[in-house]
Amino acid sequence: MTARPFNSRDALIDDWTAQDTWRIFRIMAEFVEAFETMAGLDRPAVSVFGSARVLPGSPTYEMAREVSRKLAEAGFAVITGGGPGAMEAANLGAREGQGTSIGLNIRLPHEQAPNPYQDLALDFRYFFIRKVTFVKYASAFVILPGGFGTLDELSEALTLIQTKKILPFPVVLVGREFWAGLLDWLRTTLAADGMIAAGDLELMTIVDSIDEAVELVCREYDQVCRERGQPVRLSRQARGERKG
Repeated sequence: MTARPFNSRDALIDDWTAQDTWRIFRIMAEFVEAFETMAGLDRPAVSVFGSARVLPGSPTYEMAREVSRKLAEAGFAVITGGGPGAMEAANLGAREGQGTSIGLNIRLPHEQAPNPYQDLALDFRYFFIRKVTFVKYASAFVILPGGFGTLDELSEALTLIQTKKILPFPVVLVGREFWAGLLDWLRTTLAADGMIAAGDLELMTIVDSIDEAVELVCREYDQVCRERGQPVRLSRQARGERKG
């Protein structure tokens, strides 16, 4: 496979000049637009991650579609990266579940193009602002098989929870066979060498079925609402209305 020619203009972080302090205002504007847009959500949301490269009909694509449909039926909005593959499938599933389908698209020189199944779409220039938005408005992360971007979001969530920069929320990995190698390495190398605590492995949960993932997210959301003295009616009523 021939590597794509590198264009230095693609590298936003490296492309700084003396006048680029003005870029701070662009960053501020992107944060403001994201916060003001997402503040209008009338229900809790779940961020769903997975490979941009899977095709319709593939196991991961259909898994993303089904889990997002069921999350939407349970009363959650679904947030994705807004692109193709598992992101497209998740946005489609949210639509099919009559939920709110949200895409946080990132401008890339290749691969990423917005999918057509978004009710609410934001376009980001900077990865770090997009990542803040994924975390800030999510009640849970559902992680499907994916590549570097998926691993990046997984690591980001675990780091923020581990360091107590955010309140803990469910980080659910779907597909035991896919994730087994990573979990074995974390256990036998990182934890064994003392680079993470053994308890840090409990910051995420691996499930094999979509129903397990959805039930875990619903249960944990309701439990957090009880602990905070907030009504759990939003998720429970939504589930009852969909079933009725």
